Amino acid sequence: MNRICLFPGTFDPVTLGHTDIINRALPLFDKIVVGIGINSSKAPMFSAEQRLLWFKEIYANEYRVEVDIYEGLTVNYCRQIGANFILRGIRFVSDFEYEKTIADANRMMDKNIETVFLTGEPQYTSVASTIVRDILKHHGDASPFLPEAVIKSINK
Repeated sequence: MNRICLFPGTFDPVTLGHTDIINRALPLFDKIVVGIGINSSKAPMFSAEQRLLWFKEIYANEYRVEVDIYEGLTVNYCRQIGANFILRGIRFVSDFEYEKTIADANRMMDKNIETVFLTGEPQYTSVASTIVRDILKHHGDASPFLPEAVIKSINK
């Protein structure tokens, strides 16, 4: 059985914190599917297609990372792609409290799907897409928080 993992999120934009979690999870799974979730209650700064292109560029040479856009319940998407694991990054204790609630609900909906938490590297704990979007909205330099593919795209 392949160990397929879904890493869900909005990734608006993709940050070094996101890629840190993916890179450190690669040895744990046979395949990681980055699932760009469409959330109708959020108004993203970047299109889902743009975020998908960033991940495809960043992981162009890593066959174990796939990227897709999905809508609806994460557990339903896990079933669709055959994932038995959900990957979540934790920066602070407050993240864990929130993420554990979601993990518990997901487990109640499907006992075959396990959530795996990885804590972010210390240098990335302050990296949040919300902060990066605010920096970008105010024409600041967000490059310390972003992968090269994202920086190049935003600077165009």
